[in-house]
Amino acid sequence: MMSNIHPTAVIHPSAKVDPAAVIGPYAIIGEGAVIGAGTSVGAHAVVEFAALGKDNRLHPGCYVGTAPQDLKYGNERTRLVMGDRNTVRECVTLNRGTAAHGETRIGSDCLFMAYSHVAHDCTLGDGVILVNSVAVAGHVEIGDFTVVGGLAAIHQYLRIGKYCMLGGGSMLNKDVPHFCTCQGYPAALRGLNSIGLRRGGFGHETVSAIKRAYKTLFLSGLRLEEAMARVRGESKDPRVLEMLDFIAASKKGVMRPASGVEAKEEAVL
Repeated sequence: MMSNIHPTAVIHPSAKVDPAAVIGPYAIIGEGAVIGAGTSVGAHAVVEFAALGKDNRLHPGCYVGTAPQDLKYGNERTRLVMGDRNTVRECVTLNRGTAAHGETRIGSDCLFMAYSHVAHDCTLGDGVILVNSVAVAGHVEIGDFTVVGGLAAIHQYLRIGKYCMLGGGSMLNKDVPHFCTCQGYPAALRGLNSIGLRRGGFGHETVSAIKRAYKTLFLSGLRLEEAMARVRGESKDPRVLEMLDFIAASKKGVMRPASGVEAKEEAVL
């Protein structure tokens, strides 16, 4: 193991570092850290109270599992759990949980670009991309394969669905349903993430069903409850039903299109 650990690195006695992990110069592997096989930790990076899976790549100067920026945090024993094959670029901060939930959870195959931030008690799925300087507040949930554009900010306790695309510089204060795009200050829905659905291998029939559902839900002029009932009566596609269940579970309210958006085909392309 020592051949993979730079002599200037600092390893806490309680840390567990797999023999196949690589620890760079001046890195700090702090208390309660677990570093999986094939994971590399770059120079001056800090990992503490975090369990990292296999083949993650932590670039120099990032901070993983550090204390929450929450005034209620009282140094309770919490942690961050990360899956496999994630990339964490320079100056990223990924905070561990608080007593409210106990941990921050990150899936696999995610990319955190430089200066992005994930606060305490968040849950991120697989394949999530946070572009430079994204700010994710506490208790946020982000679904699989969602992309958050640079400088966007997500209010605490919000839920972002799967396969969403959030425009750069957006300020989010409502839940974003599965498969949607949004942008603005405050953000509003701009249609479906058709490119993301295509890249995700969604079939033509499924994409068409999601488009019909989107039009009924957000562009028909119906009250949302009425629109949801209509869609449930018209579609049995599992992805559409998943979208409806997400909306029904919203506690902060669901984002809607900007006023004046017309029900045109190009609005959901």
